Amino acid sequence: MLKDQIDLAILILNCETYAGYDMYFNKDDLILINEEQRAVKWFLILFYFIYIFYEVFYHVFYKKIVINLPQNINYWMYFCLLILLPIALLLVRNHKIYFIKYVFVVSYIVFSIINETLIYQDSSHEYKSGNAVEVMLLLFSPMFINTRFFWVVTGGLISKYLFIGLLLQSNQAFFPIPLVIIFAGIAFILLKRFQGYVKAVKTTYNKQLQGIVKGVIATIELKDPYTRGHSERVAYYAKLLAKATRRFTKVDLEDFHNSCLLHDIGKVNIPDSILMKPGRLSKDEFELIKTHPVVGADAIKKVCGLGESIDVIQSHHERWDGNGYPKQLKGNQIPYLARVVSIADAFDAMTSSRSYREALSVEVAYERIIEGAGTQFDPDLVEVFKQVYPEWVAFHRNYPSNNKLPFQNETFRQEVLE
Repeated sequence: MLKDQIDLAILILNCETYAGYDMYFNKDDLILINEEQRAVKWFLILFYFIYIFYEVFYHVFYKKIVINLPQNINYWMYFCLLILLPIALLLVRNHKIYFIKYVFVVSYIVFSIINETLIYQDSSHEYKSGNAVEVMLLLFSPMFINTRFFWVVTGGLISKYLFIGLLLQSNQAFFPIPLVIIFAGIAFILLKRFQGYVKAVKTTYNKQLQGIVKGVIATIELKDPYTRGHSERVAYYAKLLAKATRRFTKVDLEDFHNSCLLHDIGKVNIPDSILMKPGRLSKDEFELIKTHPVVGADAIKKVCGLGESIDVIQSHHERWDGNGYPKQLKGNQIPYLARVVSIADAFDAMTSSRSYREALSVEVAYERIIEGAGTQFDPDLVEVFKQVYPEWVAFHRNYPSNNKLPFQNETFRQEVLE
């Protein structure tokens, strides 16, 4: 149970930065969807069990307290809450699981405001309200490890009693507010404590993942000393370019950085004799080189935490004009982040020494990327590249160079951007 909650918590921490949580959930995120479903299931069980138990206990054993109130109004409240169950099912079928808890909390608050207004607005009875389910909502709000949800619950309940107190002009309606604040304070402490624990687990996990990634990259670069540092440089360039587009969160960029480090992982399947060949590649050799994006994508397909890297690994050699590989995708068919990596990959390949040629200058590389706008590269991203180019140059000049390695043959070879 604790492991399930940690897995869900890590998911929530990552997803809270998105404008819409449903952007994260899709038909391929089956494990994550199952974790959210389990949390929602327990939330609904607790919600209905506590609400019904309290209502039965209150009205059966203490019926004399409210005997003169119009109890048929409560039946309307029960009916409205039951209607929420098929709505929850509909949200599940439409992959909107994240919204279920919000729908229940907001609906309950709205229904209870309407119900209590109808009961007390034209009644001489002293205002009495509150339900044990409200305490449950506050104390169990940390179970989703979601700060936004906590504030919706707390703010919603406080707003409820403020609204009814002002509407009914009753000081009694304001009395539950201090209790809400006290319980919210306890829940907030639990939320922050659990978030801190989950963050520590996530940090440890990320460090382990990065260590594994760097180990794999080191293995690849042992095959070809001319590409040593290539993945690290490409990851830096690509992350900087992606950041400049202002389309990604900090979490997105960190995940993207790991993806970039692995963009050439498929080259472990390419024989050293081809990677290190100083002369022109044969047609068969070039076709074998072109398999590395697909091989790399297949290699990490089932690795937990690296699934988002598949598009970058598989499509970073696609071209804007459709003449790339492996699928000859064209224009916007190419995943956006793969287009980002394509520019970073080309820049580093041109400005690094290879076994078949010396490194080109950053100025020449710049001109070639500008010339490739609309053919090899996304023209909009090329415009962003112009903005970050000075930072790329500064990084390139400060990075330990491999340009002292000699190129083995001046014979022209078909350039294969790493």
